[in-house]
Amino acid sequence: MTVKERVRIGGRSARIQSAVHDAVRKLGALSTRNQITVPQIAAEAGVTPSTIYRRWGDLSALLADVAVARLRPIADPDDTGAVETDLRAFIEQYAEEMSSPVGQALMRDVLSALKEGLPSACAGFTCDHLTTLNARAKARGETPFDIDEVIDHVVAPIIYRALFSEQIPTPDYCNRLIDRIYLPARKRRTAV
Repeated sequence: MTVKERVRIGGRSARIQSAVHDAVRKLGALSTRNQITVPQIAAEAGVTPSTIYRRWGDLSALLADVAVARLRPIADPDDTGAVETDLRAFIEQYAEEMSSPVGQALMRDVLSALKEGLPSACAGFTCDHLTTLNARAKARGETPFDIDEVIDHVVAPIIYRALFSEQIPTPDYCNRLIDRIYLPARKRRTAV
């Protein structure tokens, strides 16, 4: 678990988490991440620094927790009427969000607290969206895609480019990655 007291949902615990997350977002908008301190966050949130240390452990874990909350999807992916176009629309939006300066900063915050298991939460968000797309495909009588194949051959290269490369993942690049999944399947169908 990321937050040591997360077991108690609601009440005072939820109010503290909300106030601290709001304080991090407000201070982050006013200064750079390396200028933000736990005492500043505590003062802005109206809690003591010890409350933050007790609940999150350190600043990097707090920033990662806030990043995961911001990366959590608020809606299902668009439904275009076909699984392939659903996937293409989702991946294009995903690449745009993850390669934006905000997306890059949030991913770096999540990765800075690797010991907390937060990257797997973010991976879970992506898998949930892909599962939704596959469920729609099945409901329409379409053949779903292999989620692991999309993670390995589409999502992973996008994240690599967003975090470690000077080349941002363009829509054309994303479509070429998806083509690697769909074109061989089409060739197999037409060969039969």
